[in-house]
Amino acid sequence: MARMIPQPRRRREPRVLPCRSSTSAADWHRTCNISHGMRTMKAVVFKGKNQLAVEEVARPVPGAGEAVIRITTTTICGTDVHIVRGEYPVRPGLVLGHEPVGVIDELGAGLEPLYYVGQRVIVGAITPCGQCFYCLNGSHSQCGGPLGGWRFGNTINGAWAEYLLVPDAKANLAPIPHELTDEQVLLLPDIFSTGLSGAESGHIRVGDTVAVFAQGPIGLCATMGAKLRGAGLIIGIDPSAARLDVAKRFGATVTINPDEIDPVRFVKEVTGGRGADVTIEALGRQETFENALRATRPGGTLSSLGVYAGKLAMPYESFYAGLGDQQIVTTLCPGGKERMRRLMAMVQHGRVDLTPLVTHHFALDDIAEAFDLFSQQRDGVLKVALHTGAAAHTGAIRTRASSALTPC
Repeated sequence: MARMIPQPRRRREPRVLPCRSSTSAADWHRTCNISHGMRTMKAVVFKGKNQLAVEEVARPVPGAGEAVIRITTTTICGTDVHIVRGEYPVRPGLVLGHEPVGVIDELGAGLEPLYYVGQRVIVGAITPCGQCFYCLNGSHSQCGGPLGGWRFGNTINGAWAEYLLVPDAKANLAPIPHELTDEQVLLLPDIFSTGLSGAESGHIRVGDTVAVFAQGPIGLCATMGAKLRGAGLIIGIDPSAARLDVAKRFGATVTINPDEIDPVRFVKEVTGGRGADVTIEALGRQETFENALRATRPGGTLSSLGVYAGKLAMPYESFYAGLGDQQIVTTLCPGGKERMRRLMAMVQHGRVDLTPLVTHHFALDDIAEAFDLFSQQRDGVLKVALHTGAAAHTGAIRTRASSALTPC
């Protein structure tokens, strides 16, 4: 989701209570703290490299212009995996997660005319203030400075919890239409917004040839975005046969396995030697970036969505010595309530169905099992839904989604 640039701290977080190893112990401390006037909640806390813990922490209280939502459903992102593995630095004690679906629980001053307690909402992974230099110049994702719009699970506590404090709520709370379920909107705050933005930033035109390198959840959404933008030939590239099958359902005209076919040669062959008008890199590795650049025609665009670790090299010949009139654009997930409203409208009117990507369901208490499954890419996982409260006790938890993949 994001580029690897450390972020300044923006807000003092509630004190994190000592780790407890069992749910019963956590519940005992919750009862004890409530009896002493402190409201607490369960949350998944980052303890350090490869360490997560479900703990009792202080429940947030909204200030003016802020809101607290009760999380009903959230998910795990590839960026969370980078954080836990120590590849992107955040402070120990932070609650992770940046894709919230929930219900308004408390409103700070100035919000009641616009929202009400009990209202179902989503909040984008990016929460712009709408008033700083970057927001007023249209760079909402960079609110306040580089990557500044990404606050949840980065500089402030995130969505892997029972409750979440939403800053600048007037700019970021997006009401969910009554007919849409949590699962239908779960991937809008980040995955779909990011994937679609790859197609948007690439300025795909009707009839363009587009090659999407990597068909993970973001790459699949980029493939769908290319279709929505009117691309002619859409080439989905990934070594997983299962993901290539989903790519076809999401709009890929043709799919190839890079372990079997050279993707650069293939793209050049089907375009008469030119290369793709637009390539989208959705993995964040040197190999896929380089192949995407080699497959981009002179005058074409490489739209980069991957999260890169370390130094990224640009081969001289694939860059045409810097004289090929190519564009390389990067994008951080667009957020804010208007972006969320527009994405929900696409779901509401049947233009987009992302539910096939949600393959597994877990209770928040089972984060260790869910994280291991997702980070190791086992059992055909694409995206994991994490449920809190009453939703965590349904029969869907800890099972693989039973619905078959259907075309969007």
